[in-house]
Amino acid sequence: MTATVMTTRDYEARSGKTPRVQAKPKQNKSQEITMMLLHEELSRARIRELITEHEAERPWRRARAARRWSRLARWATKRAERYLPPN
Repeated sequence: MTATVMTTRDYEARSGKTPRVQAKPKQNKSQEITMMLLHEELSRARIRELITEHEAERPWRRARAARRWSRLARWATKRAERYLPPN
């Protein structure tokens, strides 16, 4: 059993069948653009809200980072004192 390679164009030419064209539904261009702009504006509003929330948390984050670094510095000092050879 062998199969011959046949393109769609060859098949349509041999069978005499014409391809059926699907009708596209009519779309209102202005309505599509308006919906797209609405979604873009909503996403921009969400981004602005996230930025303002992040800006409000910034001082708290800096204070927490400062406490973390001071804790790490105390630990490093104690560890260095423990492992320094006695004079």
